[in-house]
Amino acid sequence: MTLAVIPARGGSKRIPRKNIRSFAGKPMIAFAIDAALSSGQFKHVVVSTDDAEIAEIARRHGADVPFLRPAELSDDFTPTVPVIAHAIAACCDLGMAAELVCCIYPGVPMIDPADLVAAREQLMATSAGYAFPVAPFPAAIQRALRRDKETGTARPFNPEYVNTRTQDLEPAFFDAGQFYWGRRQAWLNGLSIHGNGTTIVLPEWRVVDIDTLDDWDRAELLYRALAGGA
Repeated sequence: MTLAVIPARGGSKRIPRKNIRSFAGKPMIAFAIDAALSSGQFKHVVVSTDDAEIAEIARRHGADVPFLRPAELSDDFTPTVPVIAHAIAACCDLGMAAELVCCIYPGVPMIDPADLVAAREQLMATSAGYAFPVAPFPAAIQRALRRDKETGTARPFNPEYVNTRTQDLEPAFFDAGQFYWGRRQAWLNGLSIHGNGTTIVLPEWRVVDIDTLDDWDRAELLYRALAGGA
């Protein structure tokens, strides 16, 4: 069986109530739920939350909330893997044992259900513990500059690449931060995602990181533009 787990705690600090704040007319978490449901990949789509309002909105949009996440897994410092491991164990106790589990973050308005399908296929084609999307950096990281805060002067992080053409440098990628497919034991054993994962590549323009209200406004403008101004 396959399971989607959407971790959505209530204590967002930088953007209060981020997971249920309205984005382009619907709660942010609804985009993750809709993508999971429409992908056809999951027997159950579960939201792991410590918050009653988030739980109610998640249920309203078609997700299951069969348990509430304990406080010790809902603070600012708890990483993703223990949260998903807890959800796997809790679901197993409720008769929803799964061999493949996909963590889908709640703040992903640009997520494409087809990517969930592609990443699962990539995972199954390898022996990796996880599969997740990455995107290319928009500039060569080997040509990055270090800037002095006081003087504004800059110098290269890697001087050996100053005269190398960018097209001759190895491409670099960053974690798209949308979702992680994982094998049950990878989650339960606490394996590092980045150290035990295979990847699919997304276009950089379809990856948004929403940490501030300015990020939110830009993401919403991009989403509306791609949706045809709807």
